[in-house]
Amino acid sequence: MGRRVVTVFGASGFLGRHLVKRLATEGFIIRAAVRDVDAALFLKTMGDVGQVVIVQANIANPASVAAAIEGADAAVNLVGILAERGRRTFQRLHVDGPAYLAAAAARASLGRLVQVSAIGANAESPSAYARTKASGEAMARTAFPEVTVVRPSIVFGPEDKFFNLFAAMTRCSPVLPLIGGGMTRFQPVYAGDVAQAICRILADPATRRQTYELGGPKIYTFRQLMELMLAEIRRSRPLVPVPFAIASIKAWFLEKTPWPLLTRDQVKLLKSDNVVSPAALGLDALGITPTPLEAILPTYLARFRPADAP
Repeated sequence: MGRRVVTVFGASGFLGRHLVKRLATEGFIIRAAVRDVDAALFLKTMGDVGQVVIVQANIANPASVAAAIEGADAAVNLVGILAERGRRTFQRLHVDGPAYLAAAAARASLGRLVQVSAIGANAESPSAYARTKASGEAMARTAFPEVTVVRPSIVFGPEDKFFNLFAAMTRCSPVLPLIGGGMTRFQPVYAGDVAQAICRILADPATRRQTYELGGPKIYTFRQLMELMLAEIRRSRPLVPVPFAIASIKAWFLEKTPWPLLTRDQVKLLKSDNVVSPAALGLDALGITPTPLEAILPTYLARFRPADAP
């Protein structure tokens, strides 16, 4: 029998590169569906010759989606954004994209479909990000009832846009803001564990129709995460509480920049904890022991330390 072919949408992103590498190790043929083919060529080195194939695709274009999964055995959708910019809107990428993919998967009688969403996805949320994530899940389930939904908490790893962002801020900012006082709780999960979880899901038919919430072994407040990051990079910065109302005003101005550091929608997200629900299926249900944050941060944050730091 030939090896299984998996189409991964968003393969060149932070989580995508971890998943492609893991799928290659597991022996899959990976069809990396990306917008910019040239920018994704680095993915080819993650597998044997011919194991990773780069294809141009736009999750918001039904014909493009259908072409990308033609002849595949499974598909994984990793596409998501935290801030809208131009035509890259929550509606197009979080709702329409999953709907197009699920419908195409049903027409093609695809064996498996995995929709990567986010903890906090909620149709009643004040955040457009969380509402559209929930809508995307619903669209996928309607068109492809056997879809498996994966909801990670904040994902960390060498290329993340969380710890790297705040560590970089310490190089130019004398303080770090704690939006809402820094009491929002998170359960950071390692990108490698999320990739392994998706591989386990693709390999196990019993995971069909299930929803998994993925978090690490510990829960931290936002303040604790900033303190942990500062200790790792050997820098000291005052952590200044910023009320949600003030943060929303600042975000209104930041939204006008090409690559906003903060949006009003993100402020709304920070009003709710981002942790695994007590009754949810998690990494343990997939036989995976979550990797501690403290074991991974030193592997990629050391570059932010002062030159004379130990």
